[in-house]
Amino acid sequence: MATSLGSNTYNRQNWEDADFPILCQTCLGENPYIRMTKEKYGKECKICARPFTVFRWCPGTRMRFKKTEVCQTCSKMKNVCQTCLLDLEYGLPIQVRDTGLAIKDEVPKSDVNKEYYTQNMEREIANSDGTRPVGQLGKATSSSDMLLKLARTTPYYKRNRPHICSFWVKGECKRGEECPYRHEKPTDPDDPLADQNIKDRYYGINDPVADKLLKRASTMPRLDPPEDKSITTLYIGGLGDTVTDGDLKSHFYQFGEIRTITIVQRQQCAFIQFATRQAAEMAAEKSFNKLIINGRRLTVKWGRSQAARGKEGIKDGVSEMGTRLDPVPGLPGVPPPPALDEEAPANYFNLDPSTSPAVMNIALPPPPGINPPPPGFGPPMFHPMGPMAPPMPPPMSMRPPGQIHYPSQDPQRMGAHAAHGSRHSD
Repeated sequence: MATSLGSNTYNRQNWEDADFPILCQTCLGENPYIRMTKEKYGKECKICARPFTVFRWCPGTRMRFKKTEVCQTCSKMKNVCQTCLLDLEYGLPIQVRDTGLAIKDEVPKSDVNKEYYTQNMEREIANSDGTRPVGQLGKATSSSDMLLKLARTTPYYKRNRPHICSFWVKGECKRGEECPYRHEKPTDPDDPLADQNIKDRYYGINDPVADKLLKRASTMPRLDPPEDKSITTLYIGGLGDTVTDGDLKSHFYQFGEIRTITIVQRQQCAFIQFATRQAAEMAAEKSFNKLIINGRRLTVKWGRSQAARGKEGIKDGVSEMGTRLDPVPGLPGVPPPPALDEEAPANYFNLDPSTSPAVMNIALPPPPGINPPPPGFGPPMFHPMGPMAPPMPPPMSMRPPGQIHYPSQDPQRMGAHAAHGSRHSD
């Protein structure tokens, strides 16, 4: 039967008397010079209801005091922290960890069965070296990709903040800045995260935090293998200048025989072809979204077959990776296709069609050594300011923005009117 501190001293030799608690890095805090208070048999465990040694400490500045909630036997059975009851290896709730490892650990909830189960687990813990979990968790050898993606890699000290001041919520707090509690708006009482139970967290049932993480895991991106079984090539992107052929080979050779490794330095990517489809699928599964080589997170995708690449091609404004490219400002647009009408006159100088044809009739000075043609022959010449002169082309600044005029195509620079006009004026 379960015993408590105030009832009697039955089976007191099994009460816990520890020298240091089992805590995660978040609950322990960031202060390396932490001080704890130890109370022998201070409270009873909230799971097995047996008295245990309670530790109390402050994890940091402007943080709330924390204490151990369950005994070390219950902590070792589930490999969790004595305070937050999160897994010590992944930092996740027990329900998420058991789902990822496919563990169904049925801990009895009745008093007699719970006491018998706890004594058996204590015997198993005493016979082990203390470095590995016991029970069903100790028998699970394989790790889960879902747990690796959801696992917290750094401590989350924000979880140690004080609770919200209930007097401030009612508008009656008179402490001001000296109040040790938070003066913030409380969360919605209808929010599932606002209703958490320590026993549900330990037994892995009805945990709102676990439900939120499992929903996040179901919406995470996945790399599905292509239907074409002949594809055994993986695309590795984001190599940079530090990742070499040897680095890729040293990582991917563990999944199977590698046929070829092709690095495209210009695109900073590589193509790794495996000898079998099974090896390629294993490499894609183990490396997708968690491949880091030389401090760079690399992109892993499946390669495409030659037939698929030929059908897709490259569309206008779309790169090979499927991302739409933005137009570069300042560059001319895509020129229109040539007209199919063969009788249309060729516009070699890209001039405005509305320009007078007299502008095109330009007299060039004769080459040296050849006499100029006699008067009356050759193209007519007019004074630039005369009444019979053809209309001058508009200046460069007044032309429509859609037209492209290069300096070598400007008729004014060819010297016809300017040169002969100066002769007539003389």
